[in-house]
Amino acid sequence: MNEAVKKHWEAETCGVRYGASEDRGEWFREIERARYLCEPQILEFAEFKKFRAKRVLEIGVGAGTDFKNWVKNGAQATGIDLTSRGTALTKERLSLEGINPNRFNLCVADSERLPFKDGVFEMVYSWGVLHHTLNTGQAIKEAYRVLKPGGIIKAMVYHIPSWTGWLLWLRFCLFKLRPWISPRKAIYGHLESPGTKAYTLEEAKELFESARFQVIEIKTSLGPGDLLNIAFSRKYSGFIYKIIGLMYPRWLVRLFGNRFGLELLLQARK
Repeated sequence: MNEAVKKHWEAETCGVRYGASEDRGEWFREIERARYLCEPQILEFAEFKKFRAKRVLEIGVGAGTDFKNWVKNGAQATGIDLTSRGTALTKERLSLEGINPNRFNLCVADSERLPFKDGVFEMVYSWGVLHHTLNTGQAIKEAYRVLKPGGIIKAMVYHIPSWTGWLLWLRFCLFKLRPWISPRKAIYGHLESPGTKAYTLEEAKELFESARFQVIEIKTSLGPGDLLNIAFSRKYSGFIYKIIGLMYPRWLVRLFGNRFGLELLLQARK
């Protein structure tokens, strides 16, 4: 499964569909603008400035948008990604920013087998990554292992029930006359890379507590998939999806608040 996940993200690193410019610097800036426009909650959740001079590990750097901000805000940042494409893009991004490569560390690695000693980092950060690996519980235990006592993990994993789950259920279950298949299974089979998981608030809390974390805060937030304010992938490039995107009742989704948001934001301490 993890090989299938790796193949998916090697083919399209998260966020790159928002880059259109031929100028590489501007291409990366387009990706960053889209990321924080679609998900402004990242900036409040990450608290980039708070971890100046702290040893931070980011699990799943993608195109390097958040990782760049850890480095530029003075963190002693280390990043891993399952794909060579992700680490290559992140290195290019930081090079274009004129950041000395001695200020950060990047490597290709599996979140279930982190290549670091025990108790190295003061904070582990992962936005939308841990639910993609085969054994999410093992990845969380690895994050616990590499944190110093008192260290913090900030992680976003996918939540259910959510608008995104229901939309996928409508498209791939109800419309295919298989209504007995659950939204959780629809997410597993059709949201991004194969095998994507989603958790209730209680399930997520239990998952982190079973790794011996003390959960500090847990909440849900609307994501781009809930509001359909995203650039659709090739899978959803037809005319009908353009109509759906135009007619989608975002006002109704926002009316319910974050309760049924896809994004589950969790902070916990070792």
